[in-house]
Amino acid sequence: MTDRVLILDFGSQVTQLIARRLRESGVYCEIQPYAISGDAVRAFMPKAIILSGGPASVTLEGTPRAPQAVFELGVPVLGICYGQQTMCAQLGGEVSASDNREFGRAVVELTEDCPLFSGTWRKGGRETVWMSHGDRVTKLPPGFRVVGTSAAAPFALIADDARRFYATMFHPEVMHTAHGAALLRGFTHLVAGCTGDWTMAAFRREAIGRIRARVGEGRVVCGLSGGVDSSVAAVLLHEAIGDRLTCIFVDHGLLRANEAAEVVELFRGHYNIPLVHKDVAALFLGKLAGVSDPEQKRKIIGATFIDVFDAEATRIGGVDFLAQGTLYPDVIESVAPSGGPSETIKSHHNVGGLPARMKLKLVEPLRELFKDEVRALGRELGLPASFVGRHPFPGPGLAIRVIGAVTPEALAVLRKADAIYLDEIRKAGLYDEIWQAFAVLLPVRTVGVMGDARTYEKVCALRAVVSTDGMTADAYRFDPEFLSHVATRIVNEVRGINRVTYDFTSKPPGTIEWE
Repeated sequence: MTDRVLILDFGSQVTQLIARRLRESGVYCEIQPYAISGDAVRAFMPKAIILSGGPASVTLEGTPRAPQAVFELGVPVLGICYGQQTMCAQLGGEVSASDNREFGRAVVELTEDCPLFSGTWRKGGRETVWMSHGDRVTKLPPGFRVVGTSAAAPFALIADDARRFYATMFHPEVMHTAHGAALLRGFTHLVAGCTGDWTMAAFRREAIGRIRARVGEGRVVCGLSGGVDSSVAAVLLHEAIGDRLTCIFVDHGLLRANEAAEVVELFRGHYNIPLVHKDVAALFLGKLAGVSDPEQKRKIIGATFIDVFDAEATRIGGVDFLAQGTLYPDVIESVAPSGGPSETIKSHHNVGGLPARMKLKLVEPLRELFKDEVRALGRELGLPASFVGRHPFPGPGLAIRVIGAVTPEALAVLRKADAIYLDEIRKAGLYDEIWQAFAVLLPVRTVGVMGDARTYEKVCALRAVVSTDGMTADAYRFDPEFLSHVATRIVNEVRGINRVTYDFTSKPPGTIEWE
């Protein structure tokens, strides 16, 4: 049986990153809300447990605590930020509010050796870490010792080696902690003894077995968008149940250039998967007519998509199951522990759920995976690199990249500008370096002179970000000559745009989808 690590979520906006770091080192883990019962903790049979950060204060009554079973199972426990504070409070230490808060980068001095340490983490070293706390531990529980300190956190890293309990005031899971992944690996591999044998090939075999057991001789419909998630889910399902799968591609007319044709060619031509291609662009444009608010656009598109999909599934008939490309972040969002800030951040991109009238049983073969893991599974299944590596594209598509009312003319202008931008990125060999790049059509016009004539046309904004996980991102720093070349092509080749600007804004921590 594969080693399993349990992560208890206290509401941190970066809890998912803990799981990502563990899985990147070959350790299977799951995130559960802190409020699960002690029996559920024991039933999971974890090899180790991690307590996440969170926005609450241990100093206040009624704030979250870990199930006491966590400290009674005899397995290693790692507390992170709030997880450290509640661990100390529950085990006999003390936590208090501090005037010396730490938010952002800090330096931790490693004062003692520790079983967590490997590679770059050594006694006497100084590590750059990411802090995010107001409260701090002021008295250690019995059995603990100090391993690392920072300017505002005298107990920045603590250890109880006898019970294999460890805790950090900083966040090792975020990229800003220079060698945080190594520290987490020290906990899972050195302290807990995890073998790191969780691979995508093993997941593929197990997933096919689960699909067959779940579906039996039933028939399945799968909503195909052309994105990475639904494409990988469809190919995996087809490998498991063959032609008892039918994909429904609702073509809402809001895709990037040539994407609809590519989806049809891949699934009908290459994989020979039964596919219903429903071209309903006119319907969606009619529903969106005159709508400028992006959240209203999302809701309209989500509701219309469901209506079309439901009608097609009914027309096919004899269907027992609905397959979705649900990912693990979606599962985590559905069980947010406290309804606090992280829930708002994590679920801002949702456009709606499925109606009860569909009465189909769900099949969600990717619900244990993160985005990068889905890409790895796609490669394992032999999907073309162009699909596996495709930049994320929001469900509402180009509708929310047209700022203002969505019209056929605006979509045509944006689609062409976006295609030129991505074409030049690919030609420069930069596509795979960038997490996401796209053009936005702004609702402003500017006066310009082209040749001997004045123009009064729209402004196009370009954006590109780099990220390792989609949780935080920085603007991609193009060479100015590259941007000048792209801008010249767009202005020359796209009627309706006479000015191009580039957005250097970075993405703040915690938001999942970048639009």
